[in-house]
Amino acid sequence: MNHSPIFVSATRLRARRVRYLPQIFRYVLDVNRQVERAPGFLGGKLLYESGKTFWTLTFWEDEASMRAFQRSGVHQHAMPKLLDWCDEASVVHGNEPPTNLLDWQAVWRYMVANGRMSKVHFPSDAQRAGQIAKPRRSPFEIRLKPMSISVKSVVSGSV
Repeated sequence: MNHSPIFVSATRLRARRVRYLPQIFRYVLDVNRQVERAPGFLGGKLLYESGKTFWTLTFWEDEASMRAFQRSGVHQHAMPKLLDWCDEASVVHGNEPPTNLLDWQAVWRYMVANGRMSKVHFPSDAQRAGQIAKPRRSPFEIRLKPMSISVKSVVSGSV
Protein backbone atom coordinates (compact mmCIF):
# COMPACT_ATOMS: atom_id res chain seq x y z
CA MET A 1 0.00 0.00 0.00
CA ASN A 2 1.19 3.52 -0.83
CA HIS A 3 1.55 5.70 2.29
CA SER A 4 2.32 8.99 0.55
CA PRO A 5 0.29 12.05 1.52
CA ILE A 6 -2.97 12.63 -0.28
CA PHE A 7 -5.44 15.49 0.09
CA VAL A 8 -7.66 15.18 3.17
CA SER A 9 -10.80 17.04 4.15
CA ALA A 10 -12.43 16.64 7.56
CA THR A 11 -15.45 18.49 8.92
CA ARG A 12 -17.43 18.63 12.14
CA LEU A 13 -20.96 20.06 12.24
CA ARG A 14 -23.38 20.26 15.13
CA ALA A 15 -27.05 20.97 14.51
CA ARG A 16 -28.29 24.00 16.40
CA ARG A 17 -31.66 22.41 17.12
CA VAL A 18 -33.15 18.93 16.86
CA ARG A 19 -35.74 20.28 14.42
CA TYR A 20 -32.98 20.77 11.80
CA LEU A 21 -31.88 17.12 11.91
CA PRO A 22 -34.35 15.81 9.27
CA GLN A 23 -33.13 18.37 6.71
CA ILE A 24 -29.48 17.75 7.62
CA PHE A 25 -29.93 13.96 7.35
CA ARG A 26 -31.53 14.37 3.92
CA TYR A 27 -28.61 16.48 2.70
CA VAL A 28 -26.07 14.10 4.26
CA LEU A 29 -27.52 11.17 2.31
CA ASP A 30 -27.65 13.16 -0.92
CA VAL A 31 -24.12 14.51 -0.47
CA ASN A 32 -22.87 10.98 0.26
CA ARG A 33 -24.24 9.82 -3.10
CA GLN A 34 -22.64 12.84 -4.79
CA VAL A 35 -19.20 12.34 -3.21
CA GLU A 36 -19.04 8.66 -4.12
CA ARG A 37 -19.40 9.66 -7.79
CA ALA A 38 -17.03 12.65 -7.64
CA PRO A 39 -13.93 12.58 -9.83
CA GLY A 40 -10.81 12.29 -7.68
CA PHE A 41 -12.62 10.95 -4.60
CA LEU A 42 -10.69 8.06 -3.05
CA GLY A 43 -12.73 7.14 0.02
CA GLY A 44 -13.87 8.35 3.40
CA LYS A 45 -16.32 7.98 6.22
CA LEU A 46 -19.07 9.76 8.11
CA LEU A 47 -19.84 9.62 11.82
CA TYR A 48 -23.13 10.68 13.41
CA GLU A 49 -22.96 11.12 17.17
CA SER A 50 -26.06 11.25 19.29
CA GLY A 51 -26.24 14.87 20.30
CA LYS A 52 -26.70 16.33 16.82
CA THR A 53 -23.06 16.14 15.68
CA PHE A 54 -21.70 14.94 12.32
CA TRP A 55 -18.07 14.27 11.38
CA THR A 56 -16.83 13.66 7.84
CA LEU A 57 -13.45 12.48 6.60
CA THR A 58 -12.74 12.30 2.87
CA PHE A 59 -9.60 11.51 0.87
CA TRP A 60 -8.93 13.00 -2.56
CA GLU A 61 -6.38 12.65 -5.34
CA ASP A 62 -5.73 16.40 -5.04
CA GLU A 63 -7.16 19.65 -3.69
CA ALA A 64 -8.65 20.61 -7.05
CA SER A 65 -10.85 17.49 -7.03
CA MET A 66 -12.14 18.28 -3.54
CA ARG A 67 -12.82 21.94 -4.42
CA ALA A 68 -14.69 20.94 -7.59
CA PHE A 69 -16.91 18.65 -5.49
CA GLN A 70 -17.46 21.37 -2.88
CA ARG A 71 -18.65 23.85 -5.50
CA SER A 72 -21.11 21.56 -7.25
CA GLY A 73 -24.38 19.73 -6.91
CA VAL A 74 -26.10 19.07 -3.61
CA HIS A 75 -23.03 20.02 -1.58
CA GLN A 76 -23.02 23.54 -3.02
CA HIS A 77 -26.73 23.97 -2.18
CA ALA A 78 -26.39 22.57 1.35
CA MET A 79 -23.52 24.76 2.54
CA PRO A 80 -25.42 28.08 2.90
CA LYS A 81 -28.20 26.36 4.88
CA LEU A 82 -25.71 25.08 7.45
CA LEU A 83 -24.94 28.67 8.47
CA ASP A 84 -28.39 28.78 10.12
CA TRP A 85 -28.87 25.09 10.95
CA CYS A 86 -25.57 24.62 12.83
CA ASP A 87 -24.18 26.27 15.96
CA GLU A 88 -20.75 24.61 15.67
CA ALA A 89 -18.70 23.94 12.57
CA SER A 90 -15.03 23.29 11.93
CA VAL A 91 -12.92 22.09 9.02
CA VAL A 92 -9.42 20.99 8.17
CA HIS A 93 -7.83 20.43 4.76
CA GLY A 94 -4.33 19.31 3.92
CA ASN A 95 -1.97 16.64 2.71
CA GLU A 96 -1.69 13.77 5.15
CA PRO A 97 -0.98 10.06 4.87
CA PRO A 98 -4.29 8.19 5.35
CA THR A 99 -2.64 5.89 7.86
CA ASN A 100 -2.34 8.88 10.23
CA LEU A 101 -6.14 9.28 10.35
CA LEU A 102 -7.47 5.78 10.99
CA ASP A 103 -9.73 6.66 13.92
CA TRP A 104 -11.92 9.62 14.86
CA GLN A 105 -9.67 10.66 17.77
CA ALA A 106 -6.78 11.06 15.29
CA VAL A 107 -9.05 13.10 13.01
CA TRP A 108 -9.97 15.31 15.98
CA ARG A 109 -6.29 15.82 16.89
CA TYR A 110 -5.51 16.73 13.27
CA MET A 111 -8.42 19.19 13.21
CA VAL A 112 -7.44 20.84 16.51
CA ALA A 113 -3.80 21.20 15.38
CA ASN A 114 -4.41 22.30 11.78
CA GLY A 115 -8.06 23.23 11.29
CA ARG A 116 -10.24 26.27 11.72
CA MET A 117 -13.71 27.20 12.86
CA SER A 118 -16.25 27.70 10.07
CA LYS A 119 -18.75 30.53 10.04
CA VAL A 120 -22.19 29.97 11.59
CA HIS A 121 -24.84 32.61 12.26
CA PHE A 122 -25.74 31.38 15.77
CA PRO A 123 -22.48 30.15 17.35
CA SER A 124 -22.47 28.15 20.59
CA ASP A 125 -20.21 29.23 23.45
CA ALA A 126 -17.74 26.51 22.40
CA GLN A 127 -17.72 27.78 18.81
CA ARG A 128 -17.06 31.35 19.98
CA ALA A 129 -14.19 30.05 22.17
CA GLY A 130 -12.70 28.07 19.26
CA GLN A 131 -13.20 24.75 21.06
CA ILE A 132 -13.76 21.54 19.12
CA ALA A 133 -15.31 18.71 21.14
CA LYS A 134 -13.76 15.25 20.87
CA PRO A 135 -15.77 12.71 18.89
CA ARG A 136 -17.76 10.22 20.95
CA ARG A 137 -18.16 6.56 20.19
CA SER A 138 -21.15 5.87 18.01
CA PRO A 139 -22.54 2.91 16.08
CA PHE A 140 -23.62 5.31 13.33
CA GLU A 141 -20.63 5.30 10.99
CA ILE A 142 -20.88 5.09 7.21
CA ARG A 143 -17.95 4.19 5.00
CA LEU A 144 -17.82 6.04 1.71
CA LYS A 145 -16.31 4.38 -1.34
CA PRO A 146 -15.80 5.75 -4.83
CA MET A 147 -18.16 4.35 -7.46
CA SER A 148 -15.36 4.00 -10.01
CA ILE A 149 -12.20 1.99 -9.50
CA SER A 150 -9.15 4.24 -9.37
CA VAL A 151 -5.55 3.26 -9.95
CA LYS A 152 -4.66 5.71 -7.16
CA SER A 153 -6.96 4.00 -4.63
CA VAL A 154 -4.44 4.48 -1.84
CA VAL A 155 -7.07 4.37 0.87
CA SER A 156 -8.99 1.24 -0.11
CA GLY A 157 -9.37 -0.76 3.04
CA SER A 158 -7.78 1.90 5.25
CA VAL A 159 -10.76 4.10 6.03
